[in-house]
Amino acid sequence: MKISALRLFNVKRFAGRGIAIEGIGDRVNVLCAANEIGKSTSFEALHALFFQPHSGTPGDVQRLRPYSGGNPLVEADITTGESSFRITKQYYGGRSARVVDLRSGRLVAQADEAENFITSLIRGGTSGPAGLLWVRQGITGMEKRSRTEEEGEKQVRQSLLESVQGEVEAVTGGRRMAEIMAAAKEALSDMVTATGRPKAGGRYAAAIEERDRLADDEARLAAEVTHLRQALDQRANAAARLVELDSPAEREARRAAIQTAQSRFDAAKAQNEKLKTAEAELKLVRERRNAAERELKAFTEALGKAALLQGSLSSAEINRAEAVKRRREASDTIKKARDNVELAEAEEQELRERLTRFDAATKAHEAHKRLADLKQRLAEAEKLRQSIEEGEAQLALLQIPTKSVEELQACEVEIAKLRAIDEAARPSVSVHYEADTAGTVTLDGQPLVDGEDRTYDGHARLEVAGIGTITLRSNRPGRSDNQLVQAEAARTALLASMSVYSLSAARDRQARAQLADADLRGLRDRLSFIAPEGLAKLREEVEAGNTISLEGLDLDEDPALLRTALAQAEERRKQARLALREVEPDQSRADDAFVAAETRLASLTSDQAQLAVILGQEEARAERDHTLSAKLSDLDKSLFEAEAHVLKLGEDAGDLASIEAALTRARSVEAAVDKEINALRETMAGLNAEIRAQSEEAVEEKWRETSEALTAANARVAAYEKEVAVLQRVTTALEKARSEARELYLKPVMAELGPLLRLLFDDVAITFDDKTLLPQTILRNGQEEDVDRLSGGMREQLSVLTRLAFARLLARDGRPAPVILDDALVYSDDDRIEKMFDALHRQSRDQQIIVFSCRQRAFQKLGGNVLHMTDWQP
Repeated sequence: MKISALRLFNVKRFAGRGIAIEGIGDRVNVLCAANEIGKSTSFEALHALFFQPHSGTPGDVQRLRPYSGGNPLVEADITTGESSFRITKQYYGGRSARVVDLRSGRLVAQADEAENFITSLIRGGTSGPAGLLWVRQGITGMEKRSRTEEEGEKQVRQSLLESVQGEVEAVTGGRRMAEIMAAAKEALSDMVTATGRPKAGGRYAAAIEERDRLADDEARLAAEVTHLRQALDQRANAAARLVELDSPAEREARRAAIQTAQSRFDAAKAQNEKLKTAEAELKLVRERRNAAERELKAFTEALGKAALLQGSLSSAEINRAEAVKRRREASDTIKKARDNVELAEAEEQELRERLTRFDAATKAHEAHKRLADLKQRLAEAEKLRQSIEEGEAQLALLQIPTKSVEELQACEVEIAKLRAIDEAARPSVSVHYEADTAGTVTLDGQPLVDGEDRTYDGHARLEVAGIGTITLRSNRPGRSDNQLVQAEAARTALLASMSVYSLSAARDRQARAQLADADLRGLRDRLSFIAPEGLAKLREEVEAGNTISLEGLDLDEDPALLRTALAQAEERRKQARLALREVEPDQSRADDAFVAAETRLASLTSDQAQLAVILGQEEARAERDHTLSAKLSDLDKSLFEAEAHVLKLGEDAGDLASIEAALTRARSVEAAVDKEINALRETMAGLNAEIRAQSEEAVEEKWRETSEALTAANARVAAYEKEVAVLQRVTTALEKARSEARELYLKPVMAELGPLLRLLFDDVAITFDDKTLLPQTILRNGQEEDVDRLSGGMREQLSVLTRLAFARLLARDGRPAPVILDDALVYSDDDRIEKMFDALHRQSRDQQIIVFSCRQRAFQKLGGNVLHMTDWQP
C-alpha cells in the first residue's frame, strides 16, 4: 500500500477550513514547515483514518474535533497492487466511511464494509504494520508502554520474522515451533489466565468450583453430624440433672428451711417495732428539753439587753432633736441663696433682652439704608439680562460654523485652481503693433490692446482693418471631466447653507459674530459682578429689605452702658450661684445626719418592743425565770429515763437485716431450683425435636456420600493442575529453545539492519531482546550499553533504523506499507541527520517514506519529493 494524497477538513486548528497534501510520491517525501502549521494534525488525521472507526468517538477522535465543534472529515488516496482507491471518513454528525475506486469511480464499500476494507490493508490491527512503521512525535517505540500495546507489537514482529524466515528448524524456531507454542498456549489459555490463575468459564475453573462446593457441603454436613451427637449428649445430661433436682426429699428440705427462716424473721420484726416506738418517744422528749433550754437562754439574754437598751434610747432621742435643728437652719440658708440667684438671673435676662432689641433695631436701620443700593443693582442687572438675551439672539443669527467657512475657502481655492488649469490649456493670441500703424485689430468685436494675451474657446475671429477677417481654430478636444462643475455646485450649496453670497460675505459675517460674542461675554462678566449669586438671590434680598419696618424701634439706648450693666449682672449671677453651691453641701449633710438619727432611734425602739414581747410584764419576770428553770430540770430527768429504755430494747433486739437475708436466701434457693427444673424440661423438649428432625433427614448418610464425592473432585483438580504444570513447562522449554536460537531467529532483521547501522556508526553491534524483539543492548568500543541508557538522539536513530529494516521485511513478505515519521529526529545532531537521510534514501528504493518536520533548514538536505499544504474544500 502507498499513499498518494491526504485531505482533511474541520480538524483541530483547521476549524471550518480544509487542507490537502497532494502529489505524495513513491520514495522519500518531505513536508517541512514551521510549528503550528498542521504537520502533526495531518499525521493524527491519517492515523485516525486507518485505525479509528467512523462510528465511535474515543479519545483520539475527540482530539480531532475543533473547540468550536463540527464534524471532522479525513480523506486519503492510496494505491495497492489491485487499483487506486479513495478512502473517506467523517466523524460525529453525518458519520460515514466510504471507499471509491479512482480508476472506475465505482463505490467499492461503505459503512462497516469500508472499515473491513481498511482493516485488510493494515493486517495486524492497530499495532501492525503501522505500529512497526509509523513514528509519532516524541515516541521511539522503545520506551515503557502498556502491556497490551507491547504484546500486540511483539506478536506482529514475531509473525513477520517467522513468515520471512520460513522453516528454520523443527523445534528451535520457525513456523512449526510457533504452531507448537501456539497450540500449547491455546490449551493453556483454555484453563488459566496469563497470570496463571484458573480461567473463568474453563474446565479447570469448573473443577475447582465443584471441589470447593463439595468441600463446603462436606464441612456443613460434618458440622450437622457433630451437632446431632452433641444434642444426644446434652439430652442425657439434662435428664440426669432433672432427676437429681426434682426428688421428694430435696423438695421437703427446701420447704422446711424457708419455714424456719420465716419464724425467726417475724419475731425479730416485732422486737424492732417496739424499739422504733421507744426511739420516737426519746426524740420527742429530747426536742422538748432543747426547746426549754433555748427559751430559758433567750429570756436571760433579753434581761441583759433591756438594761443596756434604755441608756442608748435616751442618747438617740437627744441626737435626733439636734439633727432636726441643723436641718432647719440649712434649709433657711439655702432658700435665701436661691432667692439671690433668681434675682440676679432676672436682672441679667432683662438687660440681655434690651441689648438684643437694640441690636435688631440697629441691623434693621442698616438694612433699610442698603435697600436703595440693592434696588439700583437689581435694575441694572435686569437691563444687563435683557441686553444679554438680545445679544444671544443676534449671535445666533450671525454665527457660521468655522468648519463650513474653511470648506468654502477650500472650495474657492479648488475652483481657482481648476480655472487656472483650464485657462493655461486654452489657446491665446496677441498682437504687437508697429509704431506707425493706425488701425487696430479686434477679437470677436473687442479691440486687442498692444501686447495683450487674449484666450478663446474653440475658434475666434480676428478683424484686421484694411486686411480682412482671420479665423482662429484651436481644434483641441473639449474637457471630458466635470470637476469644475462639481466644485462650483459644492460652493453654491455651501453658500446657500450659510445664507451668504460669497466667501468675503461669510468672512465678514464671521467677524461680526466674533465681535458680538466678545460683547456678550463682557455683558455676562458685568452681570456676574453685579449679581454674583444670580438675579434670583438679588430679588430675594430686595424683597427682604421691603418687609423691614422702622416703626417701634428704639435707638436711644447707649450700647456701651447696656453691655457694661449686662457684664455686671452676669458677675452678680455667678457670685450668687457660687454662694448657693457653697451652702448646698450643708443641706445634704444635715439631711444625712437627720436620716441617720431617725434610723437609729427607730431601730432602738423596735429592739425595745421585741424585748418587751420576750420578757413580758416587768413584775412577773422573776417568777417566769423560776418557772423556766424548773421545766428544764423536769425534762432532763425524762430524757434520761427514755434513753435507758431505748438502750435496753436495743440490747434485746437481734440483727433484722441478717435474719431477713437468711429468709431471702432460702426463698431464692427454691426459686432457682424451680427455674432450673423448668429450663431443663424446655431444653429436653427442644433437643428431642432437633434429634428427631435430623434423624429423619439421614444426615450421617449424606455426609459419607459427600465425603466420597469430594475425594473424586480433589483427584480431578489435581489432574488439571498437573496438566497446567506440564503445558507451562512445555511453553517455558520452547521459549528457552527459541531464546537460545535467537541469533538464527533474528537473522532476517539483522541482515536488513546491518547496512543501515554501518551508515551511522563505526564498529557497533546490536543485541535484540528475544521477548520483545526490539533492540536491547549495543556493543561499541568493547563496551556493552543498555538501550535505555543511550542518549535521546541515538535511541530515536535506532528506532527509525529498526523500522526501516522491518519495512523491508514487510515488503519481502508481500505487505508493503509506507514509513511515516512525524518529527522523529528532534534530538539528532547535523552529522547524524545527514547520515539518517542517506539511510532513508537507501531504503526508499522500493519503499515509500513520508517525513513531517519543523526543522526547515536541517531537512533541506534530505532531498526527495517536497510536499506542500494547500487549501481544500470537500
